[in-house]
Amino acid sequence: MTMLDDLKFIYQKDNQDALGIAGRQAAQLTHQFQLDWQPLSEIKNIVFAGMGGSALAGLLSTTWPGHSVPFEVVRGYNVPVYTGAGTLFIASSYSGNTEETLAALEAAKTAGAQIVVLAGGGSLIEQAKENGYPHIVLPKVGQPRFAVLYSLKAYATVLIRAGLLDGQEVNEVFSETADFLEQATNQWASTVPIAQNPAKQLALELAGNSIVIYAGPMLFPAAYKWKISFNENAKNVAWCNAYPEFNHNEFMGWTSHPVEKPYKIVDLRSNLEHERVQKRFEVTERLLSGKRPAPEIVTTQGETRLQQLLWAVAFGDFVSIYVALLNGIDPSPVDLIEIFKEQMNE
Repeated sequence: MTMLDDLKFIYQKDNQDALGIAGRQAAQLTHQFQLDWQPLSEIKNIVFAGMGGSALAGLLSTTWPGHSVPFEVVRGYNVPVYTGAGTLFIASSYSGNTEETLAALEAAKTAGAQIVVLAGGGSLIEQAKENGYPHIVLPKVGQPRFAVLYSLKAYATVLIRAGLLDGQEVNEVFSETADFLEQATNQWASTVPIAQNPAKQLALELAGNSIVIYAGPMLFPAAYKWKISFNENAKNVAWCNAYPEFNHNEFMGWTSHPVEKPYKIVDLRSNLEHERVQKRFEVTERLLSGKRPAPEIVTTQGETRLQQLLWAVAFGDFVSIYVALLNGIDPSPVDLIEIFKEQMNE
């Protein structure tokens, strides 16, 4: 028996139940958030401010549901110069204490933006209550990276209240996607042996290497989530990039030095990506054969953009948690990040 089929070993290492949280995340899509708010004036653009896992809902929304007005994710202390009364400003922080997001909130307030807060508590919720900002309190699930689907559902709730999405249609899509995702994640559970478990199989292939994840524009938010998950769950260096940009620069970076590079490559591929993007994967694989490690190809499942996107997100969660276990570490804590934050405040 290998360690990934040893349930006693898994329960000892994963003592905060990251695998269980990953397996239950489909239910986040059916959570009902209440928001008594409507915009004071026409929404002309949207600015979504967040860091790390708290920015992911904004990134995912570029694939689904998309936006009918200009949209930008801000990861930093400032807001775009166009921010004003026609801006819907989303302050997103699971802890509610992210200093960059708090600073961006102050800048948005100064610019006169229409502000909505998404947070699990902390200073953001306190400021929302003090200033009368509409807000949604996110349920507790542990680390921010495990609350991504709560955040996406909360953000969709904001867009519905803003008149930018149809509420009935969105709820139907989330319900169908939750059912689909639950069935998918059951196949990757710790109780499913390696021989029938593609997440465990891929983890065994990737362990011990730095991971590079590639995707087209539709799945790039999932590729970025894979990067975060490998960094924080597996404590493993990982990078990501997107086609077609890859072919205009990074493509050449693989052409020198021996093929035995200390990397593993993961291609997230979808039949719903632009047909030229799909061809780019094929041509790239052929031209770089012998110049880089052969990619591990992950073909996303699902009939819709949202199903494929969230299937990819969830699969990456399981793979990265299993790599953490192969690394002999608990996937949940991110102690060094907390120490960093403390020293930044000294």
